[in-house]
This record gives sequence, C-alpha cells and structure tokens, in this order.
Amino acid sequence: MADRPVVLIVGGGYVGLYTALRLQKRLSHGRAEVIVVDPQPHMTYQPFLPEAAAGSVEPRHVVVPLRRTLPRCRVVTGAVTDLSHADRRARIAPLVGEPYELRYDVLVMAAGSVARTLPIPGLAEHGIGFKNVGEAIYLRNHVLARLDAASSTDDPEVRRRALTFTFVGGGYAGVEAFAELEDMAHYAITHYYPRLSPADMRWVLVEAMGRILPEVDLDMAAWTVKQLTARGMDVRLNTRLESVSDCHVRLSDGDEFDSDTLVWTAGTKPNPMLAETDLPVDGRGRVLCEATLQVQGLPDAWSAGDLAAVPDLTKEDPGATTAPNAQHAVRQAKRLADNIVLTLRGEQPVPYRHAYAGSVASLGLHKGVAQVYGVKLKGWPAWFMHRTYHVSRVPTFNRKARVVADWTMAALFRREIISLGQLQDPRREFVQAANTGRTGALPPPSAEDKAQSGSLRAG
Repeated sequence: MADRPVVLIVGGGYVGLYTALRLQKRLSHGRAEVIVVDPQPHMTYQPFLPEAAAGSVEPRHVVVPLRRTLPRCRVVTGAVTDLSHADRRARIAPLVGEPYELRYDVLVMAAGSVARTLPIPGLAEHGIGFKNVGEAIYLRNHVLARLDAASSTDDPEVRRRALTFTFVGGGYAGVEAFAELEDMAHYAITHYYPRLSPADMRWVLVEAMGRILPEVDLDMAAWTVKQLTARGMDVRLNTRLESVSDCHVRLSDGDEFDSDTLVWTAGTKPNPMLAETDLPVDGRGRVLCEATLQVQGLPDAWSAGDLAAVPDLTKEDPGATTAPNAQHAVRQAKRLADNIVLTLRGEQPVPYRHAYAGSVASLGLHKGVAQVYGVKLKGWPAWFMHRTYHVSRVPTFNRKARVVADWTMAALFRREIISLGQLQDPRREFVQAANTGRTGALPPPSAEDKAQSGSLRAG
C-alpha cells in the first residue's frame, strides 16, 4: 500500500458521509486521501422527509452538503459504473464530461439502496417513490395542487379522483409519509378551502402483509392502524396493488377506484450497481461482510448499511444479519472508519456489535408511536421522542440548529400551506412564450400541465 493511500468511498449517504467524517477526524492531515463519489452533492437525512413533505421542516435542511461538511475530502459528483477491486480500479462517470478511471488502495462500498419495485402494470408510469428530497418536494406540491384542482371544479368525478391518495407499503417510510401528508392536507382544507371538507378526501394505504410497522410489536402496529382509521384513513392489510392505468387503481381484494396520486414505499433493495463490481454478494444482492465490516475474502474492502449483509452478533442465530436502517448504518460507519484507521496502523479491526434499540415514528403533528428498549409510547410523548432522537442524529450542528429553528417558527405561527407548482416544469411558460413570440398568447394548459401545476397559497 502507498505511503499516502487513497480511500475510495462509493456513496455519500449515511455510511459514506459518517465514514468520511470519522476518517477526516481520526487521520492526521496527509495520512490518506479520502475520495467520496455520489451522484448527488449532498446526503439526505431520510427520517425527516415526511416532515419536509408536510412543511414542518424546510427541505434544504434535511440534506447535508458534502463539500461543506467534508473539507478535507475530495468529493466527486458522479457515479461509479464499473469497479474491479482485484485491480483496485473504479470507473467514474462524472455529472459532466467523459468517464475516467480512478485508482485506489482502500474501498468503502456504501452505495445504499434503491426502491424495490414489482412488475405491476402502470406502476412505472404513474407511481412515485419516497426516498429523496426531490420526491418529498414533488409530493407536497402535488397534494396541494390536487386540493386546488378539487376546489376549482364542480365535476364530482374529477374532484373524487383528485382527492383520492393511494400509498403502497406499510413500513415506517410509508406510514410516516401517509400520515404526515394527510395531516397537512386536513389542515389545509380546514383553514383555506371553504368549498372542500376533510370528509371529501380518501387516503388509502395498501399493505401486502397482515400488519404494518414490522419493526414494532403487534399491539403497537394494531394501535397505529386504529389511530389512522379513526382519522378516516383506509388501511388495507393482506392486499396488493394489481394495476394502475389512467389513474385507475385495481387492488387484489377486488376494489378499484380512480386516484391521481400513487406513492410506492414498499421496501428497498441493494443498489444494482453492485452487479458491475467483483464484490461477493448473497442471494439478496447484498455485499457479504465479516463482523468487522470487511468484505469477505477481499483485503482492504469494506462495506456497511443497506447494501451490506453484516452478521448480527447480538442474536443467537449465526445467520442473522443487521437490519437495513439508519440506526445500524450510522454506528457501522463509525466502527468501519475506526477499523480502517486501525488497519492502516497495522492493528486488528474490531467486530461491530449493537443491539437494536427500537423505532420511533411520526404520524402527523403531535402524533406518534415509539418502542425503544422495550418502552412503548403513543401520541404526543412518542412524537416528541421521534423529534428529539432524530434531531440528535442529523449530521452537523448547522443542520440541527436549522431544523430546531423550523420547528420553533412552526410553533409560533400558522402552518405554511404553499404549493410551488412551477417547480415541476419551470421552463413551460418561457418555452410557450418563446414559441408564440408573446406572453399574452399562451395556449391553455394541457391535462398533464393541470395535473402537475399548483397555485401559490400562503398560510
């Protein structure tokens, strides 16, 4: 290994950012060159996406800029399209320019996960995920635009379709997005849409299993379903999405209805770019790791997080692996970075061990559910624990302060209900003006434009 080894970190999410932060702190200046490669120049703190979509947190405050946070690392905005650890070589496709080859000494595979979809007719054309800040902003604008559309028409079918919101997937991401957006829409209708009633809305959560929130005990999951149904929300268990065509949804229980909104949150899978590497993977496509977070059989290769099969030393089952969640990812990243420092010094790495602490979830403003170290909380205490825990985990003091400031302003003033529909297609008006030659002769918006547009409404 070179006197100044190159550490390549593929991915700038939880594992990538926290590993780079730790290496930046633990390695003396000039001891190694750390390179972080990610298609986005920021890390997204995903637990805050539902609050960003609901307007409780400014979207910019749920992302952490990599260049600002990692001043002693080299940040490359691009994608790794091919990697051979046997040759210590990675091919990089930058955001702009020709692909090039990058040589490294130590690899950290932290490319994370992508949405796990199924070959359901119409899903790719009509669905949207909920894994990044762009999707959160889009959904906020879209939901508020649907309220505008419903309020501006006398056609009952158009209104019914606009006010029907369908979510598929009852894990934490799906339930939080489902509950937070309904809470926002309920508030908006109550305060700013006199022609509409909260009873006009239909919120449908579709879950293939017989329960939601598999991370908590069954009684807590059942309590959550009871709370959601008490708010008029429709939770369909043991039900699958069969198809969606022209905004017409068909479910496996025989029900079918029109819905302008289809959100897919039914799980994740390891990043498919692993197929372009020579790293060993298991039957689920995850990188096979030792308890020390080293990749099995490959020196100087490490991995953690969603795409890594890491042995869970806290369980008796020898085949058990750690769950793909932020709780493990953050802790694994710190252990991984410390182990890299140890190996650079010629010392032995330390195995990763952490017992699962539990989960917290927000179900809207002042509503939540939590199960932490066996303690079960509901309602406001759970919601408060959710906010306290996650603000303590979001990286950097800068982002913590901004998130707390957002919450403080929200507590002092009325909730913001703003739809910036122009963000969906910002060049539309300019292109039409350029094509017609005069701004006053714009053609009427198409059906697609109507579906995407939203008025500016301040609360």
